[in-house]
Amino acid sequence: MAVGTNIRTWFEGKWHEGDVPIMRAADHGSWLGSSVFDGARYAHGLAPDLLAHCRRVNRSAEALGLRPTMSAEEIFEIVWQGLRLYPEGTPLYIRPMYWGLDGGIGAISPDPETVGFAVCLEEIPLAPDDHTQTLCTTSFRRPVLADAVVNAKAGCLYPNNARMVREARARGFDNALVADALGNVAESATANVFIVRDGVVKTPVPNGTFLAGITRARHIRLLRAAGHDVREEVLTFDDVRAADEVFLTGNMHKITPVTRFEDVTYPIGPVAGEARRLYWQWARESAGARGDLAVALTEEAAEAAAG
Repeated sequence: MAVGTNIRTWFEGKWHEGDVPIMRAADHGSWLGSSVFDGARYAHGLAPDLLAHCRRVNRSAEALGLRPTMSAEEIFEIVWQGLRLYPEGTPLYIRPMYWGLDGGIGAISPDPETVGFAVCLEEIPLAPDDHTQTLCTTSFRRPVLADAVVNAKAGCLYPNNARMVREARARGFDNALVADALGNVAESATANVFIVRDGVVKTPVPNGTFLAGITRARHIRLLRAAGHDVREEVLTFDDVRAADEVFLTGNMHKITPVTRFEDVTYPIGPVAGEARRLYWQWARESAGARGDLAVALTEEAAEAAAG
């Protein structure tokens, strides 16, 4: 499935032009769904939090019983090899991925020692700053860890997200605001959600039903450093209806203001705009063209020293 254009694929030790075949018909990943991926971004000559995405794809593989064949640092270097093949500033979606090759016990469990790996780069522009979305409720919910591998960015989770989006679009909305197992707000079908009420920024507390995104965490950190009161709380759908501002955060477009939830409308608020500005300012000042590896390691050392 090619979402973007100008595709390059790293597979079996080298970069290839185009959307090359990487799975066989009998691979465990294509037969029984043992595939994981992660998504990072390259834009404005920057790849913010790239190492964190490389680390998460390895954690996702382990959650599905796959043994990663690359270290996060090796994936990081492979990605940068690929990024240099494009003209500087080309907006790219970066997707490292693993999948099972052989079956294990009873064939249902993948053999952890036989694992496929690839990286796909696709040219996909960032959405313009004035891009917005509308949301509605959905009859589908986010699963819990007892029912699905919600601790991984796994391909097998996305058919559920897809039916949420189909239901929303059938009703004339862009996306769905999704409940967790208890009926509280989890996220949208495609991204994490924030609301602003009386100057306080709130986002659902991670409860094991959704991935608390890398981009979400970065926005929380930057907004707090800028003096905002940012809280992770249990949020109801009525909290969203009563908000002054609503926006989504995710790797594909970083910030997307929400202008409508069901019959409630919102302005494009100032916090979303500030979050976007702070994000790219941080990316330019701290990362540069290759500095995100050094930044990630420095931040880890500072957090460890702080206890």
